[in-house]
Amino acid sequence: MLRAAVRPRMIVLLVLLLAAAALCARLGAWQLDRAQVHGAAAAERLTAELVAAPAVPLDDALVPQTTFTGDLVGRKVAVTGTYDADGQLLVSGRAHDGTTGLLVLTPLTTTDGSVLPVVRGWVATPADADAPPAGAVDVTGYLQASEQAGTGVADGQTDAISSAELLNSWGGPIYTGYLVVASSDPAQSDSVVLLGPPTKPGAGLNIQNLAYAAQWWIFGAFAVLLWLRLVRDEARGSGPEAADLSPAEGDAAAP
Repeated sequence: MLRAAVRPRMIVLLVLLLAAAALCARLGAWQLDRAQVHGAAAAERLTAELVAAPAVPLDDALVPQTTFTGDLVGRKVAVTGTYDADGQLLVSGRAHDGTTGLLVLTPLTTTDGSVLPVVRGWVATPADADAPPAGAVDVTGYLQASEQAGTGVADGQTDAISSAELLNSWGGPIYTGYLVVASSDPAQSDSVVLLGPPTKPGAGLNIQNLAYAAQWWIFGAFAVLLWLRLVRDEARGSGPEAADLSPAEGDAAAP
């Protein structure tokens, strides 16, 4: 097989197919870049739509202890209630603008007595997490789905925003999602940094461009495999030279 591979004709063919494979790889990388660019643009549009959307009453979007569906992610809602400062927790290991800190998670008791987990914002250190506004508060924000249960609540901190875990600490009835604060009346302290809208499903890489990238890479791999197949056929005597021999020529060539 090695002898067949180093024949001039096969070497020329290898060079051509490697050039084709390199072109396919480059086109695949370009399509991947397009997928990232288009995905980022789509994410920006979705974020702009979330910010511009009017807020709806919380109970019109989600009822306590009911299933949180994917279409609720990022829904802007408004709710009135009272913060329970004693139940406030810090969610560890959360990054913001490249810095790892904590989320300030506070239970909000709504007018009907239900408990809504509210992420009031982000802080760099526990000392920055001040108390929430006292008394009745009107909050507008974005819904996000409850997370998987973590290691639980200990020493005023947790590593997950899980309604199932929070139910044990805060009681219920509790909402199966949580609210990311966009605005509050009365306003909360500036020491707690407000977060942007949650990422909606569908934001990320553009699927169409990603599929094109995969196709180009498959074509490139096929070019290399094609050369290997041709070398194998050449070594077995089924290459073009062997196919061009007539039966008489084949008999004459036989010992």
